[in-house]
Amino acid sequence: MTEQRERLLAQITDLIEAGRIDDLRILLAEQRTSDLAEIVEILEEDEQRIVFDHLDRTASAEVLEKVDEATRSELFELLAEEELTDLISELDADDAADLLAELPEEESKELLDQIAHDLASQIKDLMIYSEDSAGGIMDPLVISVCEDATVGEAISRIRQAELDEDFFAVFVTDKDGRFVGDVRIRSLITKPENTRIKDLIEPDTIFVTVDTDQEEVRNLFKKNDLIVMPVVDQEHKLVGRITADRIIEVAEEEAAEDLYAMAGTDPAELETFSILRAARIRMTWLLPCLAGTAVTTIVALFFKNVFFDAKLVTIYATAIAFVTMVAAISGNAGLQTSAIVVCGLATGDLAALKLRQVFAREVRVAMAVALCCGLFGTLLCGLVLHVMPPGLFDSQQIHLNIVQILDIAGALGLAMFTAIMVATTLGLLLPFLFRRIGIDPAISSGPLVTTANDSISVAIYLALTLFLVG
Repeated sequence: MTEQRERLLAQITDLIEAGRIDDLRILLAEQRTSDLAEIVEILEEDEQRIVFDHLDRTASAEVLEKVDEATRSELFELLAEEELTDLISELDADDAADLLAELPEEESKELLDQIAHDLASQIKDLMIYSEDSAGGIMDPLVISVCEDATVGEAISRIRQAELDEDFFAVFVTDKDGRFVGDVRIRSLITKPENTRIKDLIEPDTIFVTVDTDQEEVRNLFKKNDLIVMPVVDQEHKLVGRITADRIIEVAEEEAAEDLYAMAGTDPAELETFSILRAARIRMTWLLPCLAGTAVTTIVALFFKNVFFDAKLVTIYATAIAFVTMVAAISGNAGLQTSAIVVCGLATGDLAALKLRQVFAREVRVAMAVALCCGLFGTLLCGLVLHVMPPGLFDSQQIHLNIVQILDIAGALGLAMFTAIMVATTLGLLLPFLFRRIGIDPAISSGPLVTTANDSISVAIYLALTLFLVG
């Protein structure tokens, strides 16, 4: 929070504590709703109540729309049903649909029944689309003209529309309402009034269908420097538009979702301040990871029995001390690869979409990394075993001879090389696999996959140690 907002927060809290309500009302009226939204997120519940009581209805609606989801969830509980109805009625249909989608279905239906019929109808039309699709994020209010119209008629249509929001182009449809292109505002201003719209159409206008994923829409905006994009239905009829400011929100949402998935939690944590609910969401991921670590333990115990049967107790006790080194390095290497691939898939980078091209690059990088880590791991392991005093690894103070030290160090280096290559391959292939079957590729960088890498790398290391020493 900037110093300016900190001062504003102090002013608001001071006025509330002093009971200077008239001064508070004047202060709130002078502020941007974006600043007020950030402050409402910090205020206590009773202070939030006072702020909403003394904001005008339009500003209150904008604040409700701009606060984070967790705060909005609290405000849904704080505000009466009649207040929510009034505030939602102040919003554009697309913003209202987003808010109602966060409520339980029954409560959402009750509020819709109390909203004006025209707005409720628009909201219902938007809510049939997935919230992550172009249809779910579009604004249904567009300015469109028929291709047979003239420039003068198009300008008259703009004047009659009286839209509150900025627009940058007039969309053009045929007589059946199918989208055919757009006309830039500058063309309408510079051309004679009797010019036919169809002569000014830019037919290569980029558009999306209602079921296009919002991530793909975001990538189209980014790659083509768009300000606005039309949305059509399956019959190619114009049904809405998406603007750049909405795409900024989408980019923030997608980035947050990927970060939460990669950290091993869920974006649903953004929607609540409840400690118990947040803990439950995290445990949903952590418990399977706990089970995964048990698999690693089983692997270690299995090899313990094998080493003991081969009378290699000291070798096992020594080798097990380096297990975390192999698991950590291979896991981090796999995580680096998956993070790069996930980022490429998220941004729609064409090079990242071609598995063969990505594989050719990442395997070469992985081989160089694995070779360096393997050699360094061998030297480090050998050095540690050579300088450590006898008795460190067992109570009988049994010395490891130079051959055994070299075998364990060599096994560690070879295992590290192999484990890094395996982890990198998993980090490369899993995002593509998850994307193919409809799962968020970011999950491939999460703790579930890194836990699996641990079990694999430990099994490789202990097997190679047994092979070389035995």
